[in-house]
Amino acid sequence: MAQTWHDLLFAHWPVDPAALRGLMPAGLDLDTFEERAYVGVVPFRMSGIHLRGLPPLPGLSAFPEINLRTYVTRGARPGVFFLSLDATNPVAVWTARRFFRLPYFRARMACRNEGEGVAYESLRTHRGFPAVGFRGSYGPVGPPGEPRRGSLEHWLTERYCLYTTDARGRLAIGEILHDPWPLQPAEARIRHNDLADPFGLALGTPALLHFARRLEVRLWRLEEAAAG
Repeated sequence: MAQTWHDLLFAHWPVDPAALRGLMPAGLDLDTFEERAYVGVVPFRMSGIHLRGLPPLPGLSAFPEINLRTYVTRGARPGVFFLSLDATNPVAVWTARRFFRLPYFRARMACRNEGEGVAYESLRTHRGFPAVGFRGSYGPVGPPGEPRRGSLEHWLTERYCLYTTDARGRLAIGEILHDPWPLQPAEARIRHNDLADPFGLALGTPALLHFARRLEVRLWRLEEAAAG
């Protein structure tokens, strides 16, 4: 699958590792940087979504998404573990839950440009789940650049796989390919954010903010994660 990500905010908070370890599936280790775990809230929008060899389908190829994530490792392979993902498109939500085994939820969302920045709103509407959401505005405040190897920014963003569990409960990996993130320093005014509340995590003012204007991404189907 290929897609393009636009106007993305990385908002990150340091978290006590003990608050997250119980959320990890068997065989997956919580990753830490200088003994701290991190949780990220990432609003953005996608376009050009299509399967290999097929054109984008009208009405299904572009929509906003917001995810709540943390960072994990399997052996020496760092990756991303999604606690939740919200999107407006019900077909995309069903497909991601069914075939990628990811915790996607339907939401009512709005995303509009405000100068160089973005105004973003999301409210979960998925039946049987808490109506949590996000409301705020954000944008870049400096030029783009690749994160320095060894830095916290590099540790947070340069990850090229996601982990989840398959239909049989086995640990699975999904490969992701893209260029290094063109990160820009960012500012954000977050008026409401309770996406982490269902996990017992209270997120106040983010410690780190970064913006990325555009990134081309390719993703592969899930495979069983090999030991080590």
